Amino acid sequence: MKILESAENYLETILILQKRNGNVRSIDIVNELDYTKPSVSIAMKHLRENGLIEMDRAGYITLLDSGRAIAEKMYERHTLLSKWLISLGVPPEIAAEDACRIEHVLSTETFDAIKKHAEKFED
Repeated sequence: MKILESAENYLETILILQKRNGNVRSIDIVNELDYTKPSVSIAMKHLRENGLIEMDRAGYITLLDSGRAIAEKMYERHTLLSKWLISLGVPPEIAAEDACRIEHVLSTETFDAIKKHAEKFED
């Protein structure tokens, strides 16, 4: 199943908010991404329909296994690419923005090569 970049961003945001706050509701995503409530509501409906998230009666969102796998993949890519770009001298804010764009288009092979290269310089 091909996941759209926007779905990857939503799933990654849910993961980040869960790490930061524990629980996540749609309004948290609205505030984090500065999107409209209707846009987030539609996105959450699509993520539910695709079996990537669950939402309980109180509106709390939980990543299902398939959604968590995508979210963790995007989060790892974003984190590593941001750090790598910063190590190259890119200002942190620009590195984070560029990493957000790059993380969605890199092949697994290219990301793994960057990861292997970056690990040589850790510690």
